[in-house]
Amino acid sequence: MSFPRALRSEFVRLVRSPLVFAHLACALAGGLACGAYFAVAPWDASMGADAYVQLLGAMMPLMAGIVCGLAVDEERRAGGLANLTAVPSRRIAIAAKGTALWLMGFLALAFAVALFAVILAAAGKLALGAGTLVLSVAGLAFGSAPLYALMTALALRFGRNVSIGVGAAGLVLAFFSVGGLAHGLMTGELTAVGSGLLGLEPFALPTRLGSLAIEGALASAQGQIEVVSQVGDAAMVAGSLCSVVLVAALAGLFVWFEKFEEGRSYA
Repeated sequence: MSFPRALRSEFVRLVRSPLVFAHLACALAGGLACGAYFAVAPWDASMGADAYVQLLGAMMPLMAGIVCGLAVDEERRAGGLANLTAVPSRRIAIAAKGTALWLMGFLALAFAVALFAVILAAAGKLALGAGTLVLSVAGLAFGSAPLYALMTALALRFGRNVSIGVGAAGLVLAFFSVGGLAHGLMTGELTAVGSGLLGLEPFALPTRLGSLAIEGALASAQGQIEVVSQVGDAAMVAGSLCSVVLVAALAGLFVWFEKFEEGRSYA
C-alpha cells in the first residue's frame, strides 16, 4: 500500500461524491456574487478583494468541519470505516483521505478567487497582480491544512455534528481575529496585520495568511514601506505557527488513529 495509490483511490471515489458538486457550487456562488458586487459597488475594489479573501478564509473552519464530517459519514455507510481501518497502513489511508479532501478545498478556493478576479478584470477594477492572487490562494490553502486534520479526527471520534459545530465556532473566531466581517473594507484598515493574539489561534490562520498576501500588495502600492515590513513579519509568524500546528496535528492524528476502534454509530 503506497500513498500515491491510496490517494488515487480516494479521488476515484470522490468523483462520484456529492462533495465535488458542493465545492463547485460554493465556489461558483461566492465568486459570482462577490465579484459582481464589487464590480459595481463604490468600495475600493482592492480592499474588496481583501474582504473577500478574509471571508473565504473565515469560512474554511466550517467548510472543513462539514466536508470531513460528511466524508467520514460516507465511509461509515460504505462499510463501517473498513476502507480506513482494515488496510495494511492506517496512516497512509487517513493521510490520503485528508489530503484528497484538502486538495478539493484548495481547488475550490482557487476557482472562487479566479472567478472573482475575472469579473473585476472585466469591469476594469482589478488592480492586483496574478502573483498576489496566487499567493493569497496558497495562504488560504496552507492555513486550512491543519483544520482538515483536526476535523477528520473530530468526525471519527464524535461524529459529523461535533466537527460541524467546532467549525462554526472557528468561523466566528476567525471573523473576530480581523475585527469582524468587512471591518477593513469599511474602515480602510489592513486588519490582518494587526489582529493581535486572536490572530494566532488555528482557526484564524486561513484568513490571515490569505489576507496578508493582499495587504502586502496594497501597502507596497501605497509606498508604505514600514507596513510592508510588518506584513512580512506577520506572515512569517503566522506561517511558522501554521507549520508547527500542521505537524503536531498530523502526528497526533496518525498516532491516535493507529489505536482507533469504531465503538458505535454516529448520527
